[in-house]
Amino acid sequence: MFGADYGWVPEYMDFKYYYKTLGVLPDASADEIKRAFRKAARKYHPDINPDADAASKFKEVNEAYEVLKDAEKRAAYDQLGQPPPSGGGGFQPPPDWGRGSDFSQGAPDNQEAYSDFFETLFRRGAQPHAGMHGQGGSDSHAKIEIDIADAYTGAARVLSMRSPVVGPNGKVSLKDRNISVRIPKGIYEGQHIRLAGQGAPSLGAGPSGDLFLEVTFSPHPIYHAVVKDLFLDLPITPWEAALGGHVVMPTPDGKVDLQIPPNARSGQKLRLKGKGLPGTPAGDIFATLKIVNPNVSTDKERAVFEKMATEMDFDPRAQLERAAS
Repeated sequence: MFGADYGWVPEYMDFKYYYKTLGVLPDASADEIKRAFRKAARKYHPDINPDADAASKFKEVNEAYEVLKDAEKRAAYDQLGQPPPSGGGGFQPPPDWGRGSDFSQGAPDNQEAYSDFFETLFRRGAQPHAGMHGQGGSDSHAKIEIDIADAYTGAARVLSMRSPVVGPNGKVSLKDRNISVRIPKGIYEGQHIRLAGQGAPSLGAGPSGDLFLEVTFSPHPIYHAVVKDLFLDLPITPWEAALGGHVVMPTPDGKVDLQIPPNARSGQKLRLKGKGLPGTPAGDIFATLKIVNPNVSTDKERAVFEKMATEMDFDPRAQLERAAS
């Protein structure tokens, strides 16, 4: 699957021409690839072949088959095109390589058996792989970005994705498709939405794998979320901070009436229990008070502050002077 950004910076490396390694053409079917792998594996198996380079050849054959037997890995690999000409400074995958895909999942654990090319392109974020041991397709992973408001109410989305499909002749190609997604009410960042049967197709007669969408929140100009709790800075006037009172504060679920205590401090946090993301229990909203001074522009406004300066016995730096003495 292709669609999200992992922020990955590719490096130069030696290109691995997997079709050449197995001795098949790029349009070879899955059965042709399997037969070629078995033939090459028998030829280079270290228990059978005494040649000094048999072990390294055997590793190359296994690595090539690890990619070409998997519909999603093969489709992504095919997007890389032909290897660079010799002396061209090595191969560098496109900047959007792996965008939205965890097709690396299910890669074998023995890292010493694989090249830097494989490790870099196909192993990031390895997780269980349904197609490794059974007949079903592998699970796929991508990210879906939603608004915080969607998490309050639930929502529906239609995702446009490009996914590998297996043709009647076993050849894998990419096909655009739309997938309907229901966003559950109360979901929070980092949770996953599972879409059964929407993962990579099976190369045999088994079912397709599942698609797992990791939820991320779009940046919000007011709030940021930590699990089910929301946090924001709440501006208040100097007189609201001094005298206390009610202020109206917006939340994703509507406006609420918030009580500011007298003599409130800048940086003081007020908690609105149960007003965060819905759930059992629901999250909270934490409003951090931020005292904002007005722009004094008229004689009348200036007189108000001059009167405060004259009549109020207040030194905010007194504690500093005591500590320094």
